[in-house]
Amino acid sequence: MHSFDFSFLKFTFFDVLDVVLVAFIIYQLYSLIRGTIAANIFIGIAVLYALNFAVMALHMKLLTAILGYFTNVGIILIIVIFQQEIRRFLLLVGKNTSLQRNKAWWSYFFGKAKAEKNNYARIKPIIDACKSLKQTRTGALIVFAKYYDEQFYQNSCEVLEAKISKRLLESIFQKTSPLHDGAVVIAENKIKSASCILPLTDKVDLPPQFGLRHRAGIGVTEANEATAIIISEETGEISYAKQGRVKMNISFAELEKLLNKDF
Repeated sequence: MHSFDFSFLKFTFFDVLDVVLVAFIIYQLYSLIRGTIAANIFIGIAVLYALNFAVMALHMKLLTAILGYFTNVGIILIIVIFQQEIRRFLLLVGKNTSLQRNKAWWSYFFGKAKAEKNNYARIKPIIDACKSLKQTRTGALIVFAKYYDEQFYQNSCEVLEAKISKRLLESIFQKTSPLHDGAVVIAENKIKSASCILPLTDKVDLPPQFGLRHRAGIGVTEANEATAIIISEETGEISYAKQGRVKMNISFAELEKLLNKDF
């Protein structure tokens, strides 16, 4: 009976941790580019590298030289092409650490019940406005930015710095309003700006009924630490976007839970 000696395979705790961390990073990168044009670009780059390896093994000098120009600048090429995905990945790594710590201190000093009560007072005007906009089938896009990037938002927005109120939100999104065409950005418990033109998502697997408003709502949550409420002008359906993913046709009870968690 033959026996196999595996004594040369020595695993330490850090070896296992290394493999687990690499697998986690690969999974997160896959989650970020899944369903986007970036996934096809990544496959194209992988094919180029595999082809370069094959022509080198076959000693095909001309093709090796040509493909070498691409592979030699591979890291720079990846950074340029995937800059949005890299930004989203870095946001994912650092997301919510300081916010979760602040929430813990808030609950410790002031009590969970008081924090939830204060938060409901903040989100009630938003929920009431969404009810009215849904009933009248008025299209709307409301973005909740955890960090208000002035350079990102104010370049294409009208700055308001206004108190959140149901009537103000309704007025902004009325079709006769000069500010209705675009998004409202809420941050620091204020309506910071309106009529914002936002980047569209690159996802190619979205439902066919999604128009520019939905694509902008998803796109802003991909590029920034933000969430978005999207109200369809055609159906009045409410969708909720976060981290590039969208929940469709949510109820007001679900909306309240999501806002309590994220806003």
